[in-house]
Amino acid sequence: MTSYGTLNGKVALVTGGSRGIGAATALRLAREGADVAVTYVNGKDAAEDVVRAAEALGRRAVALRADSADAPETAGAVTRTAEALGGLDVLVNNVGVGLLGPLESLSVSDVDLLLAVNVRGVFLASQAAAARMSAGGRIITIGTCMTQRVPGPGGTLYAMSKSALIGLTKALARELGARGITANIVHPGPIDTDMNPGDGPYAPGQAAMTALGRFGTSEEVASMVAYLAGADYVTGAEFSVDGGHAA
Repeated sequence: MTSYGTLNGKVALVTGGSRGIGAATALRLAREGADVAVTYVNGKDAAEDVVRAAEALGRRAVALRADSADAPETAGAVTRTAEALGGLDVLVNNVGVGLLGPLESLSVSDVDLLLAVNVRGVFLASQAAAARMSAGGRIITIGTCMTQRVPGPGGTLYAMSKSALIGLTKALARELGARGITANIVHPGPIDTDMNPGDGPYAPGQAAMTALGRFGTSEEVASMVAYLAGADYVTGAEFSVDGGHAA
């Protein structure tokens, strides 16, 4: 959606950027000219692969271990990015926990984990990023198509946690707009990743729920994120990259 080079001189942090949508987003932003930081918890080798790929594009890049369930580590990743790369212009809140199951099977610890990572972690990262950003800053959050349409049972906790991010995004847009900082949210549909492979046992049913009848790719989501990273007059908005899942 954007032409390469539009983010020259910018610094971007992609949380959960070692694989899937996060890795594709980090590399797309690097192709657009941004230096990038990615966070990971267990995927150190994969995160370092992303760093090497970004460096091969001529960008500076760093992999940071940060657990988004841990409040100090979440905000600390923003500080470490700014220290390593000289500032922060784009935050992509990509990291998230997916947990599906019958309502009666969900425990208090399940609730605490999803809210800690999917809601509190996004808030704290956004708060820390906003404190460092100047005009032109971008906060882009990855939501889910399940905030627009829950196609079946088992999604109560996950849909609730991701739906909170819509309100956060709109409020951030209002609070930060006067400073020239935008906030938007992207809702992926079924996306072919190692956690939800397009040839997996549940893939045919998921694909059938989309208007296009197929899974999307991580790169298709990354393209939308890259557009928003360069867009000046778009804020407080939701964008579906879901193949018509919500149509």
